[in-house]
Amino acid sequence: MGTERKVRNCAWWSGKAALCVVLLGAGQAGAENSYPIFDMPDRPSLNFYGAPGLVDMPTAEAMPDGQLAIGVSHFGGMTRTTLSFQATPRLSASFRYVGIQDWNANGFETYRDRSFDLRYLLKKEDRFWPAVTVGLQDFAGTGIYAGEYVVATKTFDNSPLPGTLKVTGGLGWGRLGSSNSIGTPFGSDRGSFTAGDTGGELSFDQWFRGPVAPFAGVEWQVNNRWALKAEYSSDAYVAEDSGRDVFTRKSQVNLGTEYQYSEGLRLGAYYLYGSEVGVNFQYQFHPRNPATSLTVTPTLPLNVRPSRAAAPQAWDTGWAASSQSQISYRDDLKSVLSESGLALVALQLSPASGELRLRNDHYQAPAVAVGRAARAMAQVLPASVETFRIVLVEENLAQSAVTVRRSDLEALEFDPMAADALLAVSGIGEAAPRLPGAMTNADIYPDFAWAIGPYVSPSYFDPTEPVRLDFGVEVAASYRPAPGWTIAGSLQHRLGGNVGDDPRPSNSRLPKVRTNGSLYANQGETALNTAYVSKRWKAGNDLYARVSLGYFERMFGGLSTELLWKPVDSNLALGVEANYVKQRDFDGGVGFQDYSVATGHVSAYYEFGGGYHGQLDVGRYLAGDVGATVTISREFENGWRVGGFATFTDVSSEEFGEGSFDKGINLTVPINWFLGEPDKRSVSATIRPIQRDGGARLMVPGRLYESVRSGHRNALEDQWSRVWE
Repeated sequence: MGTERKVRNCAWWSGKAALCVVLLGAGQAGAENSYPIFDMPDRPSLNFYGAPGLVDMPTAEAMPDGQLAIGVSHFGGMTRTTLSFQATPRLSASFRYVGIQDWNANGFETYRDRSFDLRYLLKKEDRFWPAVTVGLQDFAGTGIYAGEYVVATKTFDNSPLPGTLKVTGGLGWGRLGSSNSIGTPFGSDRGSFTAGDTGGELSFDQWFRGPVAPFAGVEWQVNNRWALKAEYSSDAYVAEDSGRDVFTRKSQVNLGTEYQYSEGLRLGAYYLYGSEVGVNFQYQFHPRNPATSLTVTPTLPLNVRPSRAAAPQAWDTGWAASSQSQISYRDDLKSVLSESGLALVALQLSPASGELRLRNDHYQAPAVAVGRAARAMAQVLPASVETFRIVLVEENLAQSAVTVRRSDLEALEFDPMAADALLAVSGIGEAAPRLPGAMTNADIYPDFAWAIGPYVSPSYFDPTEPVRLDFGVEVAASYRPAPGWTIAGSLQHRLGGNVGDDPRPSNSRLPKVRTNGSLYANQGETALNTAYVSKRWKAGNDLYARVSLGYFERMFGGLSTELLWKPVDSNLALGVEANYVKQRDFDGGVGFQDYSVATGHVSAYYEFGGGYHGQLDVGRYLAGDVGATVTISREFENGWRVGGFATFTDVSSEEFGEGSFDKGINLTVPINWFLGEPDKRSVSATIRPIQRDGGARLMVPGRLYESVRSGHRNALEDQWSRVWE
């Protein structure tokens, strides 16, 4: 049970996944509270399940495209915490963690359950017709809250009442069809929750089966602060009421009032089922809206060349025959680039053109680096150099070459459509692996960097402790002796925490490649987290390679090799990775246990456009099982990334154990989103409902795909609007 963490380009931030959510919420709330007067947010309120809804029932509304929402609700001894994401304008997904007191399942005083929801907006609301949504609730969990629904919602802005009135009506199945059902139109065969069920399997044959019941409600948004809600619920809470005495249900009517505290935060109080008082906390934000306004250094002025007639001496090309003059231009350009947070890697000049290879350690958007590099070249290089070829280099991997004419820069700088106009006359193509005969920057290598700071290592969804946490101090260092070579590692000293206090031994029927996580946390206060040497190089115009040796993660070390094919202008990339690793000792030292495994995958990556990405990995996992992982994610222009994955192998659901198969949510947050200044680093977390041994993949630092595609055509064009920043 737990989370994986990964940070690009800065080991100091390792393990900050748990703090990330706190920082985001605090930063966003702080920004909002500085504006006490605001218009009513153009988005739906959330119900007790953390999805668009009334009190306990859903509505047909959809959140704004790309919106993220966190909902925490409590009533009748039940606490539900939900993360929802509007993945497309019509499709949304939710992950929920629930604690139910007095449930008395599996011997726990508070029973804890994880579940997933999906909602699809069949029809958007228009002037005459309501919005219509179909939803699957708890469709892949143990089935405690399993239910399906079709619901319609109509908004009346010109009602006799002030404010806005929303009217909702729908039909529910499963839990949502358990009170005053009106029949079984699609069959009556439907299962129910059984204590001890491992859950996780998709019960296609039960969806929209069994009794169906109507539900309805109204929401009156009185003004931009206050709202009133009333609903008629179709959930009988059979298991909680008559089955387990969690609470007593006396009525089908729920009432509530909500207060919009800030742009993102909404609070509610309710009277539910004739017997209970409940509260609801809703927080919504959009990845496109940073917690702190981004502050960037001013751009360089674009030097416009004099005409040949006015200053013929400025266009003289005699400098090209002088190696000393070329070196002087290189040094001047290196200095100007450094002021913009860029590093010159190599420079090749001819009388009419120049190719600059540069390393961008500063800007999350590669287009910003390209634009600033072009301005620097225009400021430093002689007037005769008309064609600029700018090659982005990431860890010795030449990503792509952007070709820009200097005259186009001069003509378009103040054009109303400057970015689009420049893209139309520029070229983005492949870059050769090396640039023979170029002037290099001797200051780049060798390069040594180190950092020290706090680390936090969380573990989620333990049935006895929902969140466990270790914290301490981490020292990280990296040494790059030559292009492509990296020697890096990190050492952690635990100061406190309770991740290792989990008393439950692993009950896995597979090799214990992940479920012994508490033993790794419990043994050894000081642990060598990673220590490895890696070589990355470009084997051809479209071919990239990596070899790594060492301790890749806390649990495994060994040899890892990778080969990636990714053309600059292709949406498709193909890769193969082969590893031979051994399981490390629990104490975090340099020793190994007896278990070893050959593991690897063949991978296909595809960019669908609009920020949507797909990945398919087929191969052998750490426990020796064979199968595939499907990952779908959405990336925003500022670097935010939200996605989900599922792994299916030849391990049966019984062998896998609780959860039936590996699945989870991926989150990546750029650090500049909440720091407010240019920064290329990001914090990533993988949140699983439960960590088991089936479908477990090796964590290897520096896999190739993200390093390569981040500077290819799609990434550049997606953010080309920022090229003049």
